[in-house]
Amino acid sequence: MKKNLSNIEKKTLRKKAHSLKPVVMIGQHGLTDAVLAEVDIALNAHELIKIRIRGADKNKRTEQCAQIEHQLSAEVVHQIGGITVLYRPATVPS
Repeated sequence: MKKNLSNIEKKTLRKKAHSLKPVVMIGQHGLTDAVLAEVDIALNAHELIKIRIRGADKNKRTEQCAQIEHQLSAEVVHQIGGITVLYRPATVPS
């Protein structure tokens, strides 16, 4: 279940993400299943990650980010140029 973050929460996450390096790169082949799997693994490990999207115009990048949000129940915290910051809270084992 996805919870929308407040602006204050997003601001805090942006500050935390500032020093992060991109952990996943989306290249000329776009958003493949393999790339989605890598983003999922990174989110499971870190909760807050940066990804770099290369070789796509702004509309295509936005579309790819929306697809990641939808398929992985993540939320885009910040997007500037080819860098996107994603957040998904860790699932707490019951």
